[in-house]
Amino acid sequence: QADKLRTQQELERLQAKYIGTGHPDTTSWEWKTNIHRDTYSSIVGHPPLLSYIALAENEPAAKVRARLIRKMLQPMGPPPPRE
Repeated sequence: QADKLRTQQELERLQAKYIGTGHPDTTSWEWKTNIHRDTYSSIVGHPPLLSYIALAENEPAAKVRARLIRKMLQPMGPPPPRE
């Protein structure tokens, strides 16, 4: 019983510290948005990966970087209507 409580407290602490980990009320749209933002951020933050994608798309790295940063605003489109 103590292990379960400790595990639950650790999970809640991590969820409070790292927004992208979600919580029971996280919607599918919010979850997907976080995943896409994390991916774009990782690509932009790792120059070799950014260069690889730029080469594959035959675009300048600066253009790819700018496009990925713009896509981070609403990677999954506008949020769904609230009920």
